[in-house]
Amino acid sequence: MKTFMAIGGHIGDMELTCGCVLATQALRGDKIITVALTAGERGNPKTMTVEEYRVQKVQEAKEFAQMLGGESIVFPYCDGELPDNQEVRLEVARLIRKYRPNVIFTHWKNSMHKDHATCSKIVIDAQFYASLDMGDKIPGERCYAPVYFCENWEDKIGFDPYILVNCSEGYDLWTKAIAKHWFIMNSKDFKYYNYYTHLSYVRGCLAKCEHAEAFDVQDHGKFSVKPNCFSD
Repeated sequence: MKTFMAIGGHIGDMELTCGCVLATQALRGDKIITVALTAGERGNPKTMTVEEYRVQKVQEAKEFAQMLGGESIVFPYCDGELPDNQEVRLEVARLIRKYRPNVIFTHWKNSMHKDHATCSKIVIDAQFYASLDMGDKIPGERCYAPVYFCENWEDKIGFDPYILVNCSEGYDLWTKAIAKHWFIMNSKDFKYYNYYTHLSYVRGCLAKCEHAEAFDVQDHGKFSVKPNCFSD
C-alpha cells in the first residue's frame, strides 16, 4: 500500500486538481491524505459568514477524504494570509514524517493566487527538511517523497503538463466526492466542476485513455521521472 499526500493552499484545491488520481489510488487500496493550509473560507456565500463557511469547508474536506477512505487535515491559517515562514514549513515537514507519503502533490510555483504560490514554496522546503536530520525540530525518521505539481487554472504560468496519469478508474468516485464542496458546484465566478471534469477528458485524449490528470515536476526532476511513476 502506498500513501498519497495532497497539500493545497485551500480546501478544494487538491480535490479538484489531483482528486481523480487520488480517487483511483484509493480504489486500488492506497492511503489518501489531504492537507489544506487554509480553509479557503473567504469565498463564502452571501448567506454565510466567513467563520460559518470555514466550519462548512472543514466538514466538506472531511467528507471528501472519507469517501476515499482517507483523512483530511486543515491548518488554522486564514484564507489569503498564509504565512511564508519557517514555522509553517516545519509543521508540514512533521506531517510528512508522520504519514510518510510515497508521493506528494501541491501547487505549481507560479500562480495568480498568493496562497497557492506560498504553499508551493512551503511544500518544497518541507520535503527537503523532512529528508534531513533536523534534531528535535522534526521528530521521527527521515522521509523523502517526490513532489508533483498539479494543473490548476489559477497556476498556469510556465506550467508544463509533463506527466499524464490515467485516472479513469476513479472518475465516478471523484465526481461524487467533489460534489460535496459548495463552491465547486455553486460558484458564480468560475465553473469549477465543468472545467475540471472536462479537463480530465482533454488530458485523457492525450494520454489515450478516458480520463487523466496532468502534473509538472521541477526542472531537475525531468532527467529522472518516468511518466508511469504512479503505477510502479
